[in-house]
Amino acid sequence: MTFDNARTAAGPRQSIELDGAEALRLLGSLSLGRIVFTRHALPTVRPVNHVLDRGDIIIRTHEGAALTSHARRANGQGVVVAYEADAIDPDTHLGWSVVATGYAHLVTDPDELARFKSLLRPWAPPVLDMDHAVRIRPDLITGIRLVAPEEAA
Repeated sequence: MTFDNARTAAGPRQSIELDGAEALRLLGSLSLGRIVFTRHALPTVRPVNHVLDRGDIIIRTHEGAALTSHARRANGQGVVVAYEADAIDPDTHLGWSVVATGYAHLVTDPDELARFKSLLRPWAPPVLDMDHAVRIRPDLITGIRLVAPEEAA
């Protein structure tokens, strides 16, 4: 196995913590992330696209999705999830990563659901009807920025 020297020669990086507002702003600058939830008592990760709505993360899902059934069984309490998105350059290893942790609830209001359907087009092939939406209300938002050591001062 060989490694590309340009990629491995990037050197050490310094991690700078982001405040919640900056982390949420960065999260909103992307449309793709990863939802993490528990399935059969084990962590499950799925790539999904999202939009932000007044500080909440909205994703679309379908009837057969594990997250849809978990959120429905939560009886209004929601299901604990984490949502992660990042933008890290593969060559320089510079960038940022944000994780939002909170409760996911199915969106049940028909007007809200219609609005989210118009705002958020699933990127997955249209094999399934993505007629559900999940709202993640973050309780904890953390993030880091990866910078070269000379930029950290």
